[in-house]
Amino acid sequence: MPALQLSRARLPATTTIDVLDAYGDSRQQAIAAERALTVYLNKREIVTLMTLGDDPEALVVGYLRNQGLLRRAEDLLAVQVDWEVESAAVVTDYLPDDLDNRLSTRTVTTGCGQGTVFGKLLEQTSLSALPETPLAQSTLYQLLTNLNTYNETYRSAGAVHGCALCHQSRVLDFVEDVGRHNAVDTLAGHQWLNQAESSSADIFYTTGRLTSEMVLKVAQMGISVLVSRSGVTQKGVELAERFGVMLIARAKGKNFQAINTANRLTLDAIPAKPPSARTSKEAGI
Repeated sequence: MPALQLSRARLPATTTIDVLDAYGDSRQQAIAAERALTVYLNKREIVTLMTLGDDPEALVVGYLRNQGLLRRAEDLLAVQVDWEVESAAVVTDYLPDDLDNRLSTRTVTTGCGQGTVFGKLLEQTSLSALPETPLAQSTLYQLLTNLNTYNETYRSAGAVHGCALCHQSRVLDFVEDVGRHNAVDTLAGHQWLNQAESSSADIFYTTGRLTSEMVLKVAQMGISVLVSRSGVTQKGVELAERFGVMLIARAKGKNFQAINTANRLTLDAIPAKPPSARTSKEAGI
């Protein structure tokens, strides 16, 4: 099998502009980059993504993987990104037989303008049984603490979402992009392009909402624990129950909402309830 031809077209995630602050002072401020990248699969135009541009090859591979347009990493022959023409050319020796039908049927999801599922991926996806990964409350708290040091672009510029592949409380890989789906797609690309680095991942973290598309993408990556500081949608819960994914929503500080735990969550670090959260009986009234 020939070696994969892979460009290295990484660009800075931020740029700087002049701003006027509330005190009337002018200063330089970092802002998130936003670049258009049109993806071509064997010369077929697939989609245009808006991205930071700091890891375009992994983003493109992960996007095509999560849309079911790539079957396996070994089918990839070339991924070439050219920012002068804002395009990514992907060459593969495999194309789905029903590619035209898939491209003609699209579901626009809640992905902040970029969420699209081709064909009937949400309904037709069939996955092998996911691992029943256990999680301790204390491990979750430690993971949330560890994640605080990884959001470099958000801290300097804002306007981005972050996603991470984790093994219990250890962060294996962290990605930021202008959309949460870009971030999860980039991590899916990393799984294929840098397999050894993420092979032990058993928890996925995102700053975005736990929607049906997010649950589907994480399940496709073989991960059964999905953690977010944001909330969850009805369809997200339905797919989590279907695929066996435990959801940990609104995970901030010592708070969280666990859904579809299937007895996999161990409550070994229960915090004291604040007075406002106590029942009358607990408060001695």
